[in-house]
Amino acid sequence: MTTEKLYPVNGADICAETFGDPADPAVLLIHGGSASMLWWETELCKRLAGRGRYVIRYDQRDTGRSTSYPVGKPPYSMRDLAADAVGLLDALGIDRAHVVGQSMSGGTALILGVDYPSRVASLTFVSTSTGADDLPAPSVAQIEPPDFADPATVEEYVVRAIEAEAAGHFDEDAARDLVRRDMARARDYEASLTNHYAMTFDGPVNGGFGDLSMPVLVVHGSSDPVFPLPHGEAIRDAVRDGRLVVVEGAGHGIPAELWDVLIDAVADHTGSR
Repeated sequence: MTTEKLYPVNGADICAETFGDPADPAVLLIHGGSASMLWWETELCKRLAGRGRYVIRYDQRDTGRSTSYPVGKPPYSMRDLAADAVGLLDALGIDRAHVVGQSMSGGTALILGVDYPSRVASLTFVSTSTGADDLPAPSVAQIEPPDFADPATVEEYVVRAIEAEAAGHFDEDAARDLVRRDMARARDYEASLTNHYAMTFDGPVNGGFGDLSMPVLVVHGSSDPVFPLPHGEAIRDAVRDGRLVVVEGAGHGIPAELWDVLIDAVADHTGSR
């Protein structure tokens, strides 16, 4: 059984969907910049729920059906996005959750772990980075922004961006289907592709990676062109007793054909604690 609804959170409407039994350990999935909940594929969520987890995916502000703001003028910061996650847990009646942050939302997950430790049972960082200056630069080529007045051009832009980050694990039909569904569902797709990169990227108030007290898992593709593998290794080394699972051949994000590795790692990491 799945549910999707809007929750009033911190002055915004946040759209969320749940999978599984609310009595099971909660796993909160937070995708990266510009990505709605759809980027956590339904089948992935169902399979993780089938491992005895109560899985929550949601649209962050400016994605999907959640509140959208004028293009280029997001009135929120990354700390606000972290507060939204806590507010969503409150709305769902969840005291503590296992938090999974992907790509840009590794920063949101870090804020949650440092500033809201009582609400976080464990952290998983997927395809993300510490942001240290001495780490390798992205190898993926920049693509010119699209003409947002032309939906076909926008669709092609996002599909080609997915391909560039996929390190060879690219399914054109699946990518195009995802983008079309995402565009059709968004309140303002130009804001979705713009505003997360225009917000203030503030960090935790109470410390950094070394101050995380909960178990930390890092899942990283061996061929990630956005955050090459040393970025994942840096997170592992920056936390206490961090564990790194390298997904061989994966690019930025874990493709469907390699989900078994991700699901096994997260299910093991989020066992009873």
